[in-house]
Amino acid sequence: MWGSMMTAMVTPFGADERVDHEAAGRVVRHLIDTGSTSILVSGTTGESPTLTHDEKIELTKTVIDAVGGEVPVLIGTGSNDTRATVALTAEMTELGVDGIMLVTPYYNKPCQRGLIAHFTAAAAATDKPVMIYNIEARTARNILPATIGTLARDVPNIVAVKEASGNINQFAAVANATPDGFVIYSGNDSDTPAVMACGGVGVVSVASHVAGRTIRAMMDAYWAGDWNLGRALYLKLMPLVEALFPASSVSPAPVKAALAMIGVPCGGLRLPLVDCDDQVKAALAAALKGLDLL
Repeated sequence: MWGSMMTAMVTPFGADERVDHEAAGRVVRHLIDTGSTSILVSGTTGESPTLTHDEKIELTKTVIDAVGGEVPVLIGTGSNDTRATVALTAEMTELGVDGIMLVTPYYNKPCQRGLIAHFTAAAAATDKPVMIYNIEARTARNILPATIGTLARDVPNIVAVKEASGNINQFAAVANATPDGFVIYSGNDSDTPAVMACGGVGVVSVASHVAGRTIRAMMDAYWAGDWNLGRALYLKLMPLVEALFPASSVSPAPVKAALAMIGVPCGGLRLPLVDCDDQVKAALAAALKGLDLL
């Protein structure tokens, strides 16, 4: 449906912090040319919390136009306000996206029944396939495997989860709790082999912005049953993955710096996020050189 390497796309900004639509088109072409099988707009990596409603609409239009039907386009419409999530989901459906991603409502910490009600209401606003996004580190709430199983069984168009809990046991529990045909994506580049071993279909990647060809080769190897090659490519990629997610900086700052290094500039970040420091940039440069990307 969406392939094995979905890229959670950055949002380019100009010097005035306005969305740079021309740069967004260039990033889209770069991602397609380096193997992305689908593109996710306005996710965490796209700095969705600081994008306005209108910016999300216009950015989505830009990406759809730039893609030109070559790969599916998904849009993150989730927030911690169910009514706003429902409204944006309906609007994005009208724009012609190929899928919806719904992040766990953040800050207000709903119980599991609240999560079921929220995701059910949002999914009812679209006829597109829906992927829920479990990332407790950013939302303060884990979507339990049983909850994912309930949604997968009871809501026909909730068909996938982006699982970014980082918990290997949870990957297996989600696979056991969900029916055949439900799709599990790794939400972290570093977790991809573990998710694949539990029946996952691919990764929603950040590293694919700069190492797309290698990640795509790794995913193709897994799907071909060549786990030895997949493992070798994964281990080759890990220094870059570690450099993209350092303790001293918050994504997407490092990946935006890395994109500039490889000649795909996309500007800075919006506060409260700030650029990564020189030490992080040095580690990124070393990792990129190790992959012959500089």
